Amino acid sequence: MKNQPLRIGILGLIHDHAWDHLPQLQHSENATLIAAFDRNQELRDRIHAEYDCPTYASPEELFANHELDGVYIFSSNHEGAQLALLAIEHGLAVMIEKPMAANLSQAEALLTAANEENVCLMVNWPFAWWPQMQHAITMAKAGDIGDIWQVKYRAAHAGPKELGCSDYFCDWLFNPELNGAGAMMDYCCYGCVLASVLLGVPESITGIAGQYRPEPLGVEDNAMIVMQYPKAIATAEGSWSQIGTLTAYTTAIYGTKGTLMVEPQKKGPLMLATDEQPAGEEIKVQCPLLYLQTATEHFANCIRTGEEPWLLCNPRFGLEAQRILETGIQQIKES
Repeated sequence: MKNQPLRIGILGLIHDHAWDHLPQLQHSENATLIAAFDRNQELRDRIHAEYDCPTYASPEELFANHELDGVYIFSSNHEGAQLALLAIEHGLAVMIEKPMAANLSQAEALLTAANEENVCLMVNWPFAWWPQMQHAITMAKAGDIGDIWQVKYRAAHAGPKELGCSDYFCDWLFNPELNGAGAMMDYCCYGCVLASVLLGVPESITGIAGQYRPEPLGVEDNAMIVMQYPKAIATAEGSWSQIGTLTAYTTAIYGTKGTLMVEPQKKGPLMLATDEQPAGEEIKVQCPLLYLQTATEHFANCIRTGEEPWLLCNPRFGLEAQRILETGIQQIKES
């Protein structure tokens, strides 16, 4: 396995993020696509046509026909956790798309199983591969902006369908059983994992949500979670009704000696404000080492070296984010 590309199977294609990762897998020297499972013939036909890989209508059939080193999970949050457990039972490393599961009990079962089987479990968060996000987290944890007293992240767009998400994706995004909730699960999760990495376990959690779109989706389309710590607060915001991109996907980390603002996507700038530069100045960010550039390269590195996934993608922080989400969702149900 040392000199050969890792053999990767795909379990599920109804999560549209799958199609962002397949080109990475295709061009990697460290991992290669072996086969894919999905219950939908149309999606099996698509991946076969685009990537010339065998496809199967059940994961058991895929496992019976191919030797694998790991799997990528791109299904609903609920079924994805079930597929991940199945893969772990087969002794396979797992990369699962955020937020890890549809509920806390599923997330706990995943981490327990991975630890018992001694296999890698990695949670993929798309913003983990922004170089400026990695740099900002490194600076914040090193104390470069002093003691952190607030972390804020907002994820927002006009709605999944308006964004161009497929019907396969939307069918489960709008299903509270398969997704776990609506916008809170889909988008507040980012702020929850970021706060977990930078601030730890909150003392209190408050969740609020509503349906504000002209045409309701059947789940909350706007949500916010507030996390309170002994000497800090954090907010995670999610919206499926925002017009335009202003403020969307922006991270702010406030410290006693400075403020960091992380603009989105891989080429977004990292800004630092201090007493000397109150309006902020751009911080030069170097290109990360290969193993921190994409989810595929990081997953391969973790499998080969036995190292734990990096901060944002570590399932311990994913589990804490799931715990925060569960509390917020429960408060919505009770309100």
